[in-house]
Amino acid sequence: MSPVLSAALAKKIDDLAARYPAKQAALLPVLHLVQNEKGFLSAEDEQAVAERLGILPVKVREVVTFYTMFRRSPVGKYHIQVCTNLSCSLAGGDGLVEHLEARLGISLGGTTADGKFTLTGVECLGACEQAPCLMINFDYYGNLDAAGIDRILEGLA
Repeated sequence: MSPVLSAALAKKIDDLAARYPAKQAALLPVLHLVQNEKGFLSAEDEQAVAERLGILPVKVREVVTFYTMFRRSPVGKYHIQVCTNLSCSLAGGDGLVEHLEARLGISLGGTTADGKFTLTGVECLGACEQAPCLMINFDYYGNLDAAGIDRILEGLA
């Protein structure tokens, strides 16, 4: 067993993979499991998952870097993902990014010094009808303006 994975996490992975006809098919849920336990997916985690599922490490890296829900570095308590795609941009999303950067004192990709907020730009949140929108952890917020963002941020502990 890889020293990166605890015995308990390795068992959870094995139990999860056993539910699939081919253990490689469990890649997405396994990555979620590891990220939920560790907070993000390091290169060592990717290698350990590849070994556990019997796939090439590059296949794990391809999945981790393709999907925006997987993180390759630690994020703040509140992970703010702002849609930067066409629908949101046309509806004023670029201004919201600028507002968030000024309000939080960080640029896209940054984390506040206190570790409370990480600001990430993503290509699409699948909520174009609510443009401009963002996601904080697992909660969606749409039809936003600067005042709406300020209300949301003030409500976070």
